[in-house]
Amino acid sequence: MAVKMGVKTGWRARSIWSELLAEFFGTFVLLAFGAGVVAVAVVGLTESGRTTTIFAGAGGWLLITWGWAMAVVMAVYVAGGVTGAHINPAVTFAFAIKGDFPWTKVLPYWGAQVAGAFAGAALVYTDYVPAIDMWNAAHEVLSRADPGGMTTFSIFATFPAHYYGLSLLGPLFDQVIGTFFLMICVLAIIDSTNVGVKGNLAPFMVGMAVAAIGMSFGTGTGYAINPARDFGPRLFCWLTGWGANAFPGPHGYWWVPILGPLIGAPLGVMLYRFFIAEALAAKAASATAAAGADIGAQEAAGEEL
Repeated sequence: MAVKMGVKTGWRARSIWSELLAEFFGTFVLLAFGAGVVAVAVVGLTESGRTTTIFAGAGGWLLITWGWAMAVVMAVYVAGGVTGAHINPAVTFAFAIKGDFPWTKVLPYWGAQVAGAFAGAALVYTDYVPAIDMWNAAHEVLSRADPGGMTTFSIFATFPAHYYGLSLLGPLFDQVIGTFFLMICVLAIIDSTNVGVKGNLAPFMVGMAVAAIGMSFGTGTGYAINPARDFGPRLFCWLTGWGANAFPGPHGYWWVPILGPLIGAPLGVMLYRFFIAEALAAKAASATAAAGADIGAQEAAGEEL
């Protein structure tokens, strides 16, 4: 970027492209580490000879929840200085509804986020494709599009738990819950009028929120809570042979991790505003009024003297 008299110039300063590149790259980092940790749990450990079974008890799930939490932390640190690191279409949508983000940037941000997620999935696939193919061969999965291909598909995107049966209402509700908790936590963490996060620890605390969601509400749908995080890798999988496992997914599931977060995030904005933000604003106004009255009283006392 060119610099004249201490002022940055050039296309990065004049256009939205620098923001889109940051959102792309932040989401790329998110998926590289996030899908990467699932690849380790599903095929990496078993096909490397380091363990014989996957998901032996809760240990495999804890590996994934902490891995995704750290993926979020790293992604937010990477892109946060440029855009605040939305890295999630639902977050972008919610900020636009809240009035903190221009509507004209919503669709471009969404495109950058989906592209970044697609690229992150492609990187993980390139690194782990030998393990994926070895796992499929060992378990007699002849085609990734076969029902047995769902195991390796789960490295990249999500699917509903068996306990929901054929209904997609339960999975949709699960995605709404997870995303409104994500949005509530994000708003609380970045709200300077609330308790606040010291220093530059906000990305770490957002990661902790994602870990909490994964441990509390993760097994129902794999806690995508991010349309780009699911759709970008799902599209990649469809293009690389997973067929109906990716689109339309089990029971036509593909739209659930898109619509659910887009409902849940604005709901989180509304709930945080009603239960917390308005109370904080009222307290601040009351404190300002009291301070003003105090100053007025002191000035009046000074005049009497």
